[in-house]
Formats: sequence, structure tokens, C-alpha cells
Amino acid sequence: MDIPNLIQSILIYALPVLFAITVHEAAHGYVARHFGDNTAYVMGRVTLNPFKHIDPIGTILMPLMLYFATSGAFLFGYAKPVPVNFGNLRNPKRDMIWVALAGPGSNFIQAILWALVFVGLIAAGVSEPFFIKMAQGGVLVNLVMCAFNLFPLPPLDGGRVLAGLLPRGQAQTFLARIEPYGFFIVMALVLAGVVSKYWLSPLMALGYQAIELLISPLTALLR
Repeated sequence: MDIPNLIQSILIYALPVLFAITVHEAAHGYVARHFGDNTAYVMGRVTLNPFKHIDPIGTILMPLMLYFATSGAFLFGYAKPVPVNFGNLRNPKRDMIWVALAGPGSNFIQAILWALVFVGLIAAGVSEPFFIKMAQGGVLVNLVMCAFNLFPLPPLDGGRVLAGLLPRGQAQTFLARIEPYGFFIVMALVLAGVVSKYWLSPLMALGYQAIELLISPLTALLR
């Protein structure tokens, strides 16, 4: 294993990953508070302090173990979920959708910001590969987090969105029943390549196209 290359990769992705996780979780708590639930705020989770959101196993140990085990071919991790009491929301069924979308939405915004950093570095004539790769990594990490968390299966954010959109009844009951097993179902689908082929790849391609379109006025000015 190329240790120097591994260390460089960790350093390149460390800042984008920390920002991606921290802002994602804080956004959930902030929007939940906006709609009436102070649970996360009272517990100190509506904060940009990354240590409040890092899970030692899910954020650090698991990704490192998977990196070594698969030589970087497969990575997966998670942060401590922000606690939300949906019963405290003013309109639980509607507001849970906005709370769930806040995390992936924050990641998409961060992807745009990292793309702007990349454009700014190129415009300024910065050719240092470390900073260029960090900006590119920032876009990649946030698009992956955005797309993956939108997968429509609880306990992922997309599952919460789906539960909020579906009419009350058997469909919501079904989602509630499978939620305790949702993580294992998602992992099985990830390992089988289903999530990557039929969900991540199409959504990320769409994300890259959207970002390119959004920043096109700026890139046109800099040509």
C-alpha cells in the first residue's frame, strides 16, 4: 500500500468531509427548530462544531477500515444523527419533509461553493494540485452525500421525504416497519451495486450538470 498517497488523500478529503458532515447535521437541527422542535438545539447539535456530530465508529473507524480493505474502491460512513422529535413539529407530516431535505440541500449548496472555489483557483492561476484536488473533492463528497441520503428508504433522508409525501395508511405503516432494518437493506443494495448504478450515478451526473449550469455565467466571464 502506498502510505504517502494514502496520507495525501486523507488530507485532501479531510476538510470537505468535515464540512459536509457538520453542515448536513446542523441543517437538520436548524430546520427542525424553525418548524417547532428544539430537541437538537437543546442537546447542542445545532452547531458547526464537527466534534458534536462525529461518530468515532461511523465517521472515522469504518471509512478507514473500508479504505484499507478495498484499496479505496468502496467507502462508507455516517455521522451521529441529529435527534428530531417529529411530534413537536407544527405540521409533522409536512415539516418532516423540509427537515429531511435540509441535510442533502446543504450538501448541494456546499458542492456549488466548492465548484466556485475551483473556478476561483483556476482564475487566480493557482496550479498547486493539493488545493485543486481538494476543491474537486469537495464537489464530489457533497454530491455523493446529497444523492445517497436522498435514497428513498428509511432511515435515510429520502425515506423521511417519502414518508411525508405518501398518504397516511398502509404505505407509511410499511415504511415504519422496515425502518429498523433499513440500514442493512441499504448496505446490501450498495454492495450489490444497485444503489450506485441506478441511483448515485444518475443523480450525481444530474448534480454535476446543474452545478455547471449554475456557475456558467461566472466561468463565461473568466474566459
